[in-house]
Amino acid sequence: MAKLLLVDDDVVFLDVLTRALQRRGHVIVRATNALQAIAATDTGAFDGIVLDLRLGQDNGLQCLRDLRHRQPHAAILLLTGFSSIATAVEAVKRGANDYLPKPASADDILAAMFPEASASVDVPTTPIHPRRLEWEHLQRVMAEHDGNISSAARALGLHRRTLQRKLAKRPVPER
Repeated sequence: MAKLLLVDDDVVFLDVLTRALQRRGHVIVRATNALQAIAATDTGAFDGIVLDLRLGQDNGLQCLRDLRHRQPHAAILLLTGFSSIATAVEAVKRGANDYLPKPASADDILAAMFPEASASVDVPTTPIHPRRLEWEHLQRVMAEHDGNISSAARALGLHRRTLQRKLAKRPVPER
């Protein structure tokens, strides 16, 4: 049984995840924005923190350093509906233990947060789709250029509008 802090602005997702984790015997504290999450850390130590990347007007990456500073021993997992290698790398640099794309099940979340408790590891057998690789590369280059589309387009040798169109497309889902 672990004490977990769940931080997500999607109340429906938060309700479902809370019930699933409580059924597994975990104690849950919830927050829907960065200020509530920081305030919740004053209530005591957490074994794990599940943090959404986009928290309405807040950014989970910005909140991550404060949470890591206040809860140095907690396992911090960043969740997002728009996963890319660039944001995963940035999350780990800022103190996250792991990173998962949404939707993630309660079992996936627990396995990522507490790998020592997970008995088996699933290794994907299918390669990543080339369009997915391209999308992740574009995200990495955008992160390197602080979100500046013109600068990233020049670095990639693309026209700015072409890069915008490619970024607007949803990535091919991972299998």
